[in-house]
Amino acid sequence: MSVLNPIYYLIHGIQQLLIPICFLTAWTVTILVFVNIINATRYTVKTAQKMREIPCHNCQFFTNNYRLKCTVNPYIANTEEAIGCKDYMR
Repeated sequence: MSVLNPIYYLIHGIQQLLIPICFLTAWTVTILVFVNIINATRYTVKTAQKMREIPCHNCQFFTNNYRLKCTVNPYIANTEEAIGCKDYMR
């Protein structure tokens, strides 16, 4: 029975340390998840605002065909490079 006493105290001492460590770990993971959600939302809004500046859908040269999107500039149609398109016409 004397052999079990030190092991019992060791296990009991470790349990007393695990409670605050697990508590802090759980809250840290929760906070990191919320921070990642907020950052992803900001990035999505920023990207959506930039995509709204692309004028291709209102251009007369836009064909709305997946093979040939634009008859004048097919490589930059519907990309960020098309924001300042010199050939844009309504």
